[in-house]
Amino acid sequence: MVILSKPVIEQFSYIRNKQPSAALFPPLIPMVDLSKPDSKHQIIKACEEFGFFKVINHGVPMELISRLESEATEFFSLPLCEKEKTGQPKPYGYGNKRIGPNGDVGWVEYLLLTTNQDPNLATENPETFESVLLFLRVALNNYMAAVKKMACEILEMVADGLKIQPRNSLSKLMMDEQSDSVFRLNHYPPCPDALQSLNGNVIGFGEHTDPQIISVLRSNNTAGLQISLRDGSWISVPPDQYSFFINVGDSLQVMTNGRFNSVKHRVMANSVKSRLSMIYFCGPPLSEKIAPLPCLMRGDQQSLYKEFTWFEYKRSAYASRLAHNRLMHFEKIAAS
Repeated sequence: MVILSKPVIEQFSYIRNKQPSAALFPPLIPMVDLSKPDSKHQIIKACEEFGFFKVINHGVPMELISRLESEATEFFSLPLCEKEKTGQPKPYGYGNKRIGPNGDVGWVEYLLLTTNQDPNLATENPETFESVLLFLRVALNNYMAAVKKMACEILEMVADGLKIQPRNSLSKLMMDEQSDSVFRLNHYPPCPDALQSLNGNVIGFGEHTDPQIISVLRSNNTAGLQISLRDGSWISVPPDQYSFFINVGDSLQVMTNGRFNSVKHRVMANSVKSRLSMIYFCGPPLSEKIAPLPCLMRGDQQSLYKEFTWFEYKRSAYASRLAHNRLMHFEKIAAS
């Protein structure tokens, strides 16, 4: 269990949340053993039915995971003035309270980094960024390299399962030197019981889908993550500090013409434990055109989405509120 220093309550914000609906008989989260020969079929089924699954036997060494968790814990335990030396998130750097520029808030603080350049170049204050994050650098680089490799293997299994040729059609987008992948460390401090009783369920991170191709999530052994089912009910995802969770993103939903659905998810605040999560968002190059893949179109099936570049979609997605349907403006039906 990760134990962090007691947060200053004023550093964080909260919003009132309606009592979440729950599935009467919640289904089990799909689990995929990447070492099994039929794993690609399990991945396809999970992406079609949930847009979300857990992977085991993933090949990422536990020592890399534990090292980064330990270093991240030290970072978030620093005084606020030290963390703020990394710069305000524009978009990269340290942030708290505000999740986005449109009023979205949560009981969370975070560090957002680009994955394709030296992290200290991603801020207006490279010297202070360098000094504060020096202890994180090696752990970050090693962890991100291992997770990137695993994510590529998963995308190639997706290509195999969907019979997409060549099999690196998806993975090459995140392997590209211009890939717009990002990495995020989220820390959810314990939420005081007084606030929990006053406001009901306090949101750590509001409901949303991820815009990228897939997201690779790992968290410590603290509950809080929930995903939305097709019927609109929410189920809690049991924490598992030894496994990774994969989210289908909006871009992959478009590329599969809706065969896969990007999963809506959120994080609830915990009154007892700190929650630490690490997310690798697998993004394509900014100039990459996103559209349904012709090889997946069946018969006279029509494309559900207009073609757009990742830059166009990213700009549109981050200009909206978290809970909005970010793909709405790119749906052909909605536009007609």
